[in-house]
Amino acid sequence: MNRTLTVAGEILPLHTPFRISRGVKTAAEVVTVAIAQDGITGRGECVPYPRYGENAESTIAAIEAARGAIERGVGRQDLLQLMPAGAARNAVDCALWDLELRLAGSDFAAALGLERPLRPIVTAMTVSLDTPERMALAAAALADAPLVKVKVDRSDPAAQLRAVRAAAPKPKMIVDPNESWTISDVRDLQGLMTDLRIDLLEQPLPADADRDLIGFRSAIPIAADEAVHVAADLDSLPDGYDVVNIKLDKTGGLTAALDLAQAARARGLDVMTGCMISSSLSIAPAWAIAATSSFVDLDGPLWLAEDRAGGVSAANGIMAPPRPGFWGGI
Repeated sequence: MNRTLTVAGEILPLHTPFRISRGVKTAAEVVTVAIAQDGITGRGECVPYPRYGENAESTIAAIEAARGAIERGVGRQDLLQLMPAGAARNAVDCALWDLELRLAGSDFAAALGLERPLRPIVTAMTVSLDTPERMALAAAALADAPLVKVKVDRSDPAAQLRAVRAAAPKPKMIVDPNESWTISDVRDLQGLMTDLRIDLLEQPLPADADRDLIGFRSAIPIAADEAVHVAADLDSLPDGYDVVNIKLDKTGGLTAALDLAQAARARGLDVMTGCMISSSLSIAPAWAIAATSSFVDLDGPLWLAEDRAGGVSAANGIMAPPRPGFWGGI
């Protein structure tokens, strides 16, 4: 087998700053992989995340370290042992999926038994962290969307949430503190979140403090994000979680993401599909998980000043899949 690996970093500017409790982002830094074989090329993309000790340089270095095995024909299952979970493996795994399906003349919907053609999905539209007044303005523009996700911190989450709900009274709502709350905050805000009809609370506590959730029964379902990367992490997940947020950059690709989704459901946990700020090349593989998820948060490309041609499109919180042939086979 004769393969050729190409890897590169890209900076993708945003049209609007994206703020969360950890800071502000004005561009997405992604790493792309292309694997060519027999005149066919498969593509993958990842988003290195500093929260997990990743950056573009370390991610590219990790992929380069695996170059020999990749070009000799390593398969996706062997890749799980060759590379650790994370952004680098995600880009390679997704490129291998794309390559394998194109070589077989198939597509991922057929391979995974999904409905064809792929239907549009409801995706959360994000209100990024800002002053309550500015968050209300952002929420007002999303008032008719089916699902809104609100980024908050510890400064005044009650005011932030009240402002958003007043401006957008109809949508279902996910609240994401990005690990910035304490268990006292979660307890104290239960009544308010119930009154505001919050549907999901995503990773309120730092992942290394989530033992505080043991035995806690929240009135609002709680999703594990930073606390769960791969299926093995479920063994140590506290019982206070109800949902697992699956992101391919955490699992290290679609192969491990499918394993995590199956394992989570086997334990009675619901599934959410999430993403980083990225292009549609990151979102297309995640569609395989999103198609059967209860919550979907794939609006990353919608923050870009310019997405990749043929990628996803969205109107009022309804996202259409990429054009046929964009990723995942024919």
